[in-house]
Amino acid sequence: MKELSESLVRSGLELPEDLKINAIKEVPEKILQFGEGNFLRGFVDWMVHAMNEKGLFNGRVVVVQPLGQGLVEVLNRQDGLYTLYLRGIQDGKVVEEKGIISSISRGINIFTQFDEYLTCAENPELRFIISNTTEAGIAYNAKDRPDDMPPASFPGKLTVLLYKRFLHFNGDAAKGLVMMPCELIDRNGDNLKKIVLQLAKEWGMGEAFISWIKDSNYFLNTLVDRIVTGYPSDEAEKITEELGYKDNLLDTAEIFHLWVIEGDKRFSDELPLIHAGLNVVWTDDMTPYRTRKVRILNGAHTMTVLAAYLYGLDTVKECMDDALISTFMKKGIYEEIIPTLDLPEKELIDFANAVGERFRNPFIRHQLLSISLNSTSKFKTRVLPSILEYVSRKGKLPKVLTFSMAALIAFYRGTEIRENSLIGNRPANEYKINDDIPVLEWFAGLWRDCDGSREGSRELVSEVLSKTDIWGADLNDLPGFAPAVADYLYGIAAYGMKEAINELLK
Repeated sequence: MKELSESLVRSGLELPEDLKINAIKEVPEKILQFGEGNFLRGFVDWMVHAMNEKGLFNGRVVVVQPLGQGLVEVLNRQDGLYTLYLRGIQDGKVVEEKGIISSISRGINIFTQFDEYLTCAENPELRFIISNTTEAGIAYNAKDRPDDMPPASFPGKLTVLLYKRFLHFNGDAAKGLVMMPCELIDRNGDNLKKIVLQLAKEWGMGEAFISWIKDSNYFLNTLVDRIVTGYPSDEAEKITEELGYKDNLLDTAEIFHLWVIEGDKRFSDELPLIHAGLNVVWTDDMTPYRTRKVRILNGAHTMTVLAAYLYGLDTVKECMDDALISTFMKKGIYEEIIPTLDLPEKELIDFANAVGERFRNPFIRHQLLSISLNSTSKFKTRVLPSILEYVSRKGKLPKVLTFSMAALIAFYRGTEIRENSLIGNRPANEYKINDDIPVLEWFAGLWRDCDGSREGSRELVSEVLSKTDIWGADLNDLPGFAPAVADYLYGIAAYGMKEAINELLK
């Protein structure tokens, strides 16, 4: 079977009727993108394609492979083309869309084509830099040097490109670029700018260049939200037969998407994402949107999955299909989390409704155990702030969120560490608890000393809540929290998770 390519598309190959494909146009490269992986292709490049489809942007993306191993060779072999399947639930209905995405012009392997990479800096049409180099990608590397080909870090690679552009255009203010990092760290644009300026100073690139960076280039903070499930290995053979061609870059993602961009809204005219009908928010302050995502989406996960796993479920969709667990989750979201947030109530409810549809997506098997990784740190950032804010506003404890702390302690019940995991048990099977080793060893010691009595539960909970290096405070100081968690924990141990949740929801 032939591989996807521009010539194949132009050859008149009979394609499925529901496969969307647009005319492939030769338009200038306006975006330089660090990263060729599933996420950016299923998110940003799909958005660029959508803008081009409506005649709003008329620009393409040149992709830089930031790591030694990558997909640029395959990308170039397929002329930048790939097939994207978007699948999920929207407005209560199962939706499936598929199309050939043509927004990428070419790929560059920076390790073998460094000169070609620097030549991109000379392109007068270039305006935007997009990146997704993992959460660890925006980091300072003291070993980077300006004559490295290339520097090891992403900020280092970007700094040499910006310096090349500065020199080529003689510091022309109009030739500055707009950086829009998609790495999942807080204030990603601010952090990237800080490191670039640090490198420019250390590398002696001059005050004129540093001023050009500060005054003529823009580093926007962004928040991205879409589950991109990537290459569907278990379905690839079936999909290939359906398409009639082979696509080594086949990508899959959920229907839902959201891109929150903090920065000057005039850029929204240059990059007309909203005009293309995309779910994009340009804002002066992305903090409320980040808080909304962390508290509702991520918080719902952390609040629910540990209890649900001990209850006997294995995936997020199973949680939504189970009447008891879905009620538990909805009560936590709508009655306890949303009242602690400051965005308009309709926006919060609409977002929560969308989260529910995402969790019910029949095309995604999101394993509860995979979400349970490092649950202690996740609880601190995703759930604890909602508990504290609820108490501050309502003067009482939120029952579901308080119960979720007891569920966490119950989930971390184990005395044996095996292959860097604490071994827990539920009625059907044993399971691996994965967190920092000191955390696992600490829980193992606590559970070895617990006799299972009501008093023993209280002592164990008191020890857990006093761990300030995990929670950032002694949670025993939160009025009523320790005895409530201890009672819930004892109920889970004595009567089982199902009965404990039933009793909670009464």
